Amino acid sequence: MTDREFSQAELFDVFSNARRRQAVRYLKRQGGVCDLSPLVEQVAAWENEIGTDEVTRTQRRRVYISLYQTHLPMLEDHGIVDWDPDTHTIDLLPSSEVFEPYLDRQVGYQRPWHRIYAGVTALGVVTLALTWLSVGPVTATLAPAVAVALCLAVLSVSILHRVSRQPELPLLFGAAGR
Repeated sequence: MTDREFSQAELFDVFSNARRRQAVRYLKRQGGVCDLSPLVEQVAAWENEIGTDEVTRTQRRRVYISLYQTHLPMLEDHGIVDWDPDTHTIDLLPSSEVFEPYLDRQVGYQRPWHRIYAGVTALGVVTLALTWLSVGPVTATLAPAVAVALCLAVLSVSILHRVSRQPELPLLFGAAGR
């Protein structure tokens, strides 16, 4: 099958389901080709937040049925995978880079960015209040330095957030790529 153009609405529709995202993510990790059985094991493990060796027959069956009957046929209909239900083989088609932004970066642990941003904001509010009140070592003469420090803190957190969401970004300032 050849590469084809996907509309943003189509990609949102296809990847609105976690099992479809997980199936494509697993295929990418396996080099674009896998059998149905290991895919089912891994998706069931991710969904239940357990190891693949702990997946029960019920969990496996639930994932198998939905992948076999619904999700893999839909991915094939949209030209994302080549799915052979007779041999249970799945091939990720060459257009996989197009939908990379629609896949979750990590399954399991996600950094609590909302808490980090809230912490930086709270620190800024406290520092600003101390500056206005001229309490302690933070006086009105230090206000510009405090403002610059807060801006740099927010910039640093933003950069960390961006890099953690796209670890494949090349290093800055001409450093060797990966």
